[in-house]
Amino acid sequence: MDVVIIGAGVVGAACAYYAARSGLSVAVVDSGPVAGGTTGAGEGNLLVSDKKPGPELDLALLSTRLWQELAAALPGQIEYEPKGGLVVAQDETTLKALRDFADGQRSAGVVAAEVGPDGLYDLEPHLAPGLAGGFHYPQDSQVQPAQAAARLLAASGAELYLGEEVTEVLTGPGGVRGVRTARRELLAPAVVNAAGTWGGAVASLAGSDLPVLPRRGFVLVTEPLPRVVRHKVYAADYVADVASDSAALQSSGVVEGTPSGPVLIGATRERVGFDRSLSTEALRRLASQAAALFPVLAGVRVLRTYHGFRPYLPDHLPAIGPDPRVPGLLHACGHEGAGIGLAPGTGVLIAAALTGAEPPLPPDPFRPDRFAEADR
Repeated sequence: MDVVIIGAGVVGAACAYYAARSGLSVAVVDSGPVAGGTTGAGEGNLLVSDKKPGPELDLALLSTRLWQELAAALPGQIEYEPKGGLVVAQDETTLKALRDFADGQRSAGVVAAEVGPDGLYDLEPHLAPGLAGGFHYPQDSQVQPAQAAARLLAASGAELYLGEEVTEVLTGPGGVRGVRTARRELLAPAVVNAAGTWGGAVASLAGSDLPVLPRRGFVLVTEPLPRVVRHKVYAADYVADVASDSAALQSSGVVEGTPSGPVLIGATRERVGFDRSLSTEALRRLASQAAALFPVLAGVRVLRTYHGFRPYLPDHLPAIGPDPRVPGLLHACGHEGAGIGLAPGTGVLIAAALTGAEPPLPPDPFRPDRFAEADR
């Protein structure tokens, strides 16, 4: 075996897919099922619209291109939908801020078109009246995240070991030797930590350190509807929430339809550890903000809600690549709420690091040991 990947979410699945395509033999081990963590609790967003110019946006643009390739190569069950995103502004002040934000994004390769008040309702006829305008992002898209992870793993041909928690990362004088579970040892000269919110715990097993924290988020799911929401639509304050360092509850209206009919409503963020209790305040805010964007949703039934934990790192960038503190250990975690969108680019970077190939973009901003350097 050439590499063992810890984590069967979409990031681990993408690492397996691109490692296998590079000619490596791969095993994937997870304490639960495929997509049993953050991936299964996500909406499937593949976004460039919410990212400012910099390393994360570069990774998102790379991943956008790769998702287009994957959509052609993988079964249709991944529900890849290049529907575009629409960011709306309540007033002229907010619209100006969006305009400045979009100007910077365009310089990095993002397609962003300003939409006037009348044009908003051509794109989304059921939007609330009185909005000042917004920006259309045709590169935004969506997949069904659990299916995407499952189909990537199947296409990789990796050996799968599900329901097996890694209890030890095996190391020796030369670095990593593999992993141990309660049932077996999986030996390999490289181990990829794609354990999502448990990435910090896996790093500790290997004798390293990664300050991953869980950031809880809720999603509402409505009854099946006709396609009343055509794009991914969100209010401008969502961008600020994504970039925030606050541990307190934050919510901003994010609304999107799905091919099967239900409307998904997010998004909240709060750092409460692994507390899985239901927050009625978070749900109330989501319902209120969704109805403010789309009044037609005010009388729609919510059939269920779900929540998960996004793997948060302090600088809002994932950790991707080799850990120089433990030879043979690589990390692919800390993507927060963007992991589904960033998964293919992450997989390509990991495969390049494993094989010594030229990476498609500079990997240094994602160095896993950058936090240790900052503490010196």
